[in-house]
Amino acid sequence: MQADAGGSDLAYGFLTVVDSATHGLFGGYLVVDALGRPLEFHCTAPVKVSRAQQILYGPTLNGQLEGRQIGGALLAEGKATPAVVLTDREPMLQVRAQTTLPVALVGRSDALAAVGFTLGDSAVRPHADDTARTTELEARLAPLAAAVDLCEPFERIRAALDEAARH
Repeated sequence: MQADAGGSDLAYGFLTVVDSATHGLFGGYLVVDALGRPLEFHCTAPVKVSRAQQILYGPTLNGQLEGRQIGGALLAEGKATPAVVLTDREPMLQVRAQTTLPVALVGRSDALAAVGFTLGDSAVRPHADDTARTTELEARLAPLAAAVDLCEPFERIRAALDEAARH
C-alpha cells in the first residue's frame, strides 16, 4: 500500500495475544486506516501449550509461540501492507524475524519512551532492528496518533477475541 504525503493511504497493523485459561492463546491482528477504521481482522484458533513445550523452550517459549508461531501466521494472512506493525506484548516483538515490516512495542510506560518516542498518551519502542528508523516510524504513526490513542486498537482486538472464545 503506497502512502500519500498526508498519510491518508497508510495502513497500520496491531498484533496481540489473549491468554484464555480455558482455551489457550488466541492471536489477533487488526489492520486500520489513518482514522483507526478497520480494514482487516484476522485471528488464530487457540494454541494450547504442552508441558513438553514448556520444558523444551524454557524462557524462550513466549517469544516462540507469540512472535514466531502466532504473529507470523497472522501477518501471513494479511492482505494490506501496513506502514508499521504495533504490538502491546514484548514476546510478540519476535515476529520481526519473519517480516520486513517495521515492528514496535506500544504502551504507557515511560521506560518505552526513554528508548523510543511518545505520541499522545502512548510510548512507542521500535524493535532493535528498526531503531535506526525511529524518526521515520514516528512520522508514519503521527497521522494515526492524531486520530486515535495508539493503545486503543488492542482493546478492540481483545474484545473480538473474547467474543470468539465464547462461541
